[in-house]
Amino acid sequence: MPVKRVYPVPSDIEIAQSADLIPIVEVARSVGLSEDDIDLYGKWKAKVHLDVLQRLKDRPNGKYIDVTAITPTPLGEGKTVTTIGVSQGLHYIGKKVFTCIRQPSMGPTFGIKGGAAGGGYAQVVPMEDFNLHLTGDIHAVGVAHNLLAAAIDARILHEDRLSDEKLAQVCPEVPRLNIDPYSIMWNRVVDVSDRAIRNIIIGLGVKTDGRPRQTGYDITVASEIMAILALTDGYKGLKDLRERLGRIVWGTDKKGKPLTAEDLKVAGAMTVLMKDALMPNLMQTLDGTPAFVHAGPFANIAQGNSSIIADQIALKLVGPNGYVVTESGFGADCGMEKFFNIKCRYSGLIPNCVVMVCSIRA
Repeated sequence: MPVKRVYPVPSDIEIAQSADLIPIVEVARSVGLSEDDIDLYGKWKAKVHLDVLQRLKDRPNGKYIDVTAITPTPLGEGKTVTTIGVSQGLHYIGKKVFTCIRQPSMGPTFGIKGGAAGGGYAQVVPMEDFNLHLTGDIHAVGVAHNLLAAAIDARILHEDRLSDEKLAQVCPEVPRLNIDPYSIMWNRVVDVSDRAIRNIIIGLGVKTDGRPRQTGYDITVASEIMAILALTDGYKGLKDLRERLGRIVWGTDKKGKPLTAEDLKVAGAMTVLMKDALMPNLMQTLDGTPAFVHAGPFANIAQGNSSIIADQIALKLVGPNGYVVTESGFGADCGMEKFFNIKCRYSGLIPNCVVMVCSIRA
């Protein structure tokens, strides 16, 4: 273990900061990845290219383990601690293992719950990077989401003010959509807990500031774009991502017809913003074992599972004698249900084992 065990057990951050980390290039090499397979984000984290899947497509998958829990209390019940602990235990007895967990939102990180890198001697490190911006995936989700929101309100403004002829000159590829402003269900997003902007009025000011209407902010990781990132097929890559983004329904026209991101011709730009976020983030546990951190949390308000892509790559990297330990967010009635009924159905992956975390407090 790169960190020395001491008693009494120090705080999580003291343990994490005392660890003698392994350069991420070496962690990658330990599972058969070369420097050509990764994009480095400093010394301790990297993104892994999706073409690794094509290279290893004929290799049998490893064993697939899902960690979930009974219904949690506000402080959490230790799913991530257990996920990392199971992985480190398998490594201790000589097994090849990969951990796949979700990137936390900065909402709870700066609230009562705190970070989500595990705890004690079962953590993913560096824990500061893990709990904050990491490689910018959540930021990419937020910008792509808000780009669509901005495009919706810009289109409402133009359709209000311009004739069909003028509208065709401004944007010839998009016909008049006749958007019903009362049907819009696409809020903006921000990745902190800010209750004051849950419900807001936009478009105040002069005419060019847009039509005033009521809308609001959600937390970024609850964006449909985060769910799309988590459910994208690694073998199809950007093509699958692009198609899913294009199918987002954000409102209706005045006759009740659903309107999509494709109708606004903004899905391509959203895909470009998400292209790097599609690659899973490689980090390490306190044991020096590899860990993928990819997609967002919150199975109560979002899909709540790490990405299909991360699991697909990890299962190929460990091979038939190895193990991939992933986790489902919130309780089994939310996260694990979505794991089996949504994630596994899309991916075709079938877990070999489920670990259920049960606490007296919960």
